[in-house]
Parts: sequence; structure tokens; C-alpha cells
Amino acid sequence: MEASQARAAEAPPLRRARWPALFAPFGIRSFRFQFPADLLTSWGTEMETLILGWYILTETGSVLLLTVFGALQYLGTLIAPLFGLAGDRVGHRRVLCGLRLLYTLLAGLIATLALTGLLRPAHVLGIAALAGLVRPSDLAMRNALVAETMPPDRLMATMGLSRTTSDSARTLGSLAGAGLFAVIGLGPAYVAIASIYATGFALTLGVGGGRGFATAGVRRSVLRDLREGLETVWDTPAALAAMLLAFLVNLTAFPLTLGLLPFVARDVYGMDQTGLGTLVASFALGAVIGSIAIGIMGPRLRPARMMLIFSFAWYLMLLGFVAMPGPNGGRAMLLLAGAAQSFSMVPMAVMLLAGAGARFRGRIMGVRMLAIYGLPIGLLLAGALIDRIGFVATATAYCLAGLTLTAAIAVRWGAALWPAEAAANAR
Repeated sequence: MEASQARAAEAPPLRRARWPALFAPFGIRSFRFQFPADLLTSWGTEMETLILGWYILTETGSVLLLTVFGALQYLGTLIAPLFGLAGDRVGHRRVLCGLRLLYTLLAGLIATLALTGLLRPAHVLGIAALAGLVRPSDLAMRNALVAETMPPDRLMATMGLSRTTSDSARTLGSLAGAGLFAVIGLGPAYVAIASIYATGFALTLGVGGGRGFATAGVRRSVLRDLREGLETVWDTPAALAAMLLAFLVNLTAFPLTLGLLPFVARDVYGMDQTGLGTLVASFALGAVIGSIAIGIMGPRLRPARMMLIFSFAWYLMLLGFVAMPGPNGGRAMLLLAGAAQSFSMVPMAVMLLAGAGARFRGRIMGVRMLAIYGLPIGLLLAGALIDRIGFVATATAYCLAGLTLTAAIAVRWGAALWPAEAAANAR
């Protein structure tokens, strides 16, 4: 109640009306710090993912090790609910600051090893594993902070705008990373990445947010609090369906546009790291367009319906990508797939945050990050399948499986997801 009153006082109705829908979130002081902080952190992440992925592939020549590298970055999905609980207890901003300080230190370590000529693929895999323990929780803390500091009538628009920080990073950050790597080399490029992370950390210190729900003198069981979060998801049909769909798209859709794009660029299209950057940027540009559109349409959207419809569209666009014989057609289909991805995943996050309530916000988003564990599984499975049956057959099988299982989710939980009057479609 106090947090809601504070948000209302910060953005009175008369002032709110003067902001266009897309830019209304900037009327909240906390978001004016959070947006650039998230943007810089996302840029650093995308730059180093592309640079290190290309480094692993060129140094080892192994697509399997490339998928291992991609999978390690999501290792922390298994413990993301613990970070969500920590955010609920001590404050989401504090947890987010700790995560971003660690990114800065790890990037500085890679820069030091590269500049001294000591960097090896084993070092990269080890550091990726350490960063992967915490990185999946960054998005959960971002989303929880948005919901904590933003008035409810701005949540959909803010989530769309907030999503552009990661999507634009995949567009421009990936190109910047490829360009820096090609022009100045790995060591200097990582000095730039460490500086970007440090600036993002400094800006995160200015973000608002509460101190969590724990009270002095009250001892609470970690297992009990985690169980409460899981039970909340299990007992809410729309939330359970969303979590299953999130796991599915991470298992079968995201591997095709994240960890496997270096393989597509080099072995399917015969491109260099700059060409890889254009593929990554095409998907991300579509995602940016979708996120901006959501920010403009905002409250007019029905979250659960959008989530389902555009999950189907996403898989269809990926099938088109697989069928394209050259990079130009591939870029066009990746652009459309990126837009469909935003129209599905942003409403999903809004639906989960709106239904979670302040007490369970961090834990629900932590469970949502747990679903990302489908991505490393999908990447590792794809790496093995590509060696046996090739990329086209593997990617086609992934898309057909995704379409079939999305339809099964829509049928099983349709009563909670489709009716306009359903709580999951509240606007």
C-alpha cells in the first residue's frame, strides 16, 4: 500500500497525461536511472557473448564447445529462484547491484588475461560458468524492479520499453562487439566491455526500490519461502501455462537465434564475424520493433492472448528462416521472428508480474528464469543433432515440436488464457 501511494505521488494524473504513452515511464525518476543502467549492462552482455562465442569457435573449431559455452551462460537458471527470494527479502535493487559488480570484475579479469597473452579457451569456459551462475537472475531483478516502482497503468508500456534495452543491445551491441573485436582485438575490446559494465553498475545505484519483506526479529525458512513461490505458480493455471511455454520456447526456439547463429554464419552462409553480427542484429531489430509497438499500444493489449498467438507466429517465422537459402532471406525472416518473440514474451512477463503481488514478485520471476534452463538443454541437444543430421533437419524438428506443444498448452489451459474476461487478459 505504501509503495503504491508513493508511486501515485511521484506521477500524479495531470502530469501523467502530458507524456506520450511510449515515454510515460520516464516520468518516474527510478526508471530514468534503470533504463540506461539496463541498456549498458545489456550492451556489455551481448558484446562479450558474440566475442567469446567467436573466440571459442575459431580457437577450437568445435560446434559442440560453442554450444557448451552458450549453455554455461544459463547455468544459474537452476538457482534463479534463490536470487528471486533474496530480492524479495533484502530488496531487488541490492541484489541487482551485486550482480552487476560481479560482471564488471569478471570482464576485467578476461581483459587482463587477454592483454597479457594468457587467455585460453578453458579460461573462457570457466569464467562463463561463473558468470552464468548469476546472469539469468539479472532479467528477473530488472522486471521485479519495474513492477515495484511503476504505477500499474504503465506496466505494459514500461515492460515493452524496458525490453528494448536487451533487444537493442542485440542489434547494436552485437555489431559493436564484432567491430571492436575485428579492429582492436580481444584485450582492448574487453577493456571497453568492463568500462560499460562499471557505468551500468554506477547507474543501478540510483534506482529506487523497497528493502524487501523481511522484518527484524522474524526468522523465515528459505525452503518454506521457495515452496510458497512454487505453490503460487502451480495453483495459478495461467502462471503454470506461461512457465511451461517459457520452458518450451527456450528449449526449441531460442537456441536457433542465440547460441547457434555463429554456426549458421560460418558453416551455412560462409560469413565472418561481421556477417554474424548482422544476423544477430536482424533478430534483435525485429525484437526492438515489437517492444516499441507494445510500449505504444500498452493497456490495449490482452497479455495471455498475445502470448499464445505470437508464440505460434514465432515458430512459423523460424521455419521460414531455416528454409532460406541465403543470408538476405535469412535476415528478413529473423527480423520477423524477433518481432513475434517480443509480442509473445513481453505480455508473458506482464501477466506474471501483475498476478504475482508485491510479496511474491521476485520468486515468481525467479521461477520464470528457471524456465530458461530449457535453453542450455536445447543448445547441447542441437549440437549433438547437427553433427548427425545437419542444421536444417535439426532446426525444422525443433520448430515442429514447438508448434505441436504450444498447441497442446493452448488446449489444456485455454480457459485461463483465451477468454477476454480472464484475469490473465486484464488490461
